[in-house]
Amino acid sequence: MEIDGSGAIVGGGASGLGAATARRLHAHGAHVVVADQNVERGTILVDELGERATFVATDVTDPDAVQAAVSAATEQPVPLRIAVSCAGIGWAGRVIGRRGAHALEPFETVIRVNLIGTFNVMRLAAAVMAENEPNAGGERGVCVNTASIAAFDGQIGQIAYAASKGGIVSMTLPAARDMAPFGVRVCAIAPGTFDTPLLAALPEDAREELRRVVPFPSRFGRPEEFAALVAHIVGNEMLNGEVIRLDGALRMPPR
Repeated sequence: MEIDGSGAIVGGGASGLGAATARRLHAHGAHVVVADQNVERGTILVDELGERATFVATDVTDPDAVQAAVSAATEQPVPLRIAVSCAGIGWAGRVIGRRGAHALEPFETVIRVNLIGTFNVMRLAAAVMAENEPNAGGERGVCVNTASIAAFDGQIGQIAYAASKGGIVSMTLPAARDMAPFGVRVCAIAPGTFDTPLLAALPEDAREELRRVVPFPSRFGRPEEFAALVAHIVGNEMLNGEVIRLDGALRMPPR
């Protein structure tokens, strides 16, 4: 799938991995809709990008809000062919801790934002893509979702986050199979420790420990590296139904 001349929607596109992805797709010629709750950051980003960039205030858990963002993408002069979901939150808590059982509400919230929000963007964007004219290879669109190595190596206290990202991993193959007759591909990226606002919230000693355990390169991933992989997935039509770890060979220890 060619990025140049395609429409793209990036859920959670106002910061971190999403912002880097929006910049990359835009630099390669896409018309980008940044869909995010953060109005200030989203507006700043599209002002930076200039033409071919639109911001739509979007709660990815709200079907009407996501539909509005998808509709904004379809109003562009090029067809919507690319959907990337990067919106996500975290929560630290053990199944059983000093205060008893893990609270249900934060678990539900993480699942709702990370997993259901991702599904929301994918399903509504893909429904539009399925109506596109196919390219020479029969493709009509590409969906790239954001999982995490926590789906495989969830640490102590990551029960909610790991469950949400595990759901994204598990729905990748069936989603790709569901949409194969329509020429819409689906992949997921499972990042390791990337230098994003979510990671920036950790204490510096915790950040240093996370940096130290990455085999090579022994540093945090850069959002631009995530965005580069998104661009490669879009351009490589044989990548479908796959979850790709992007982690510098990191395997997370229990804690």
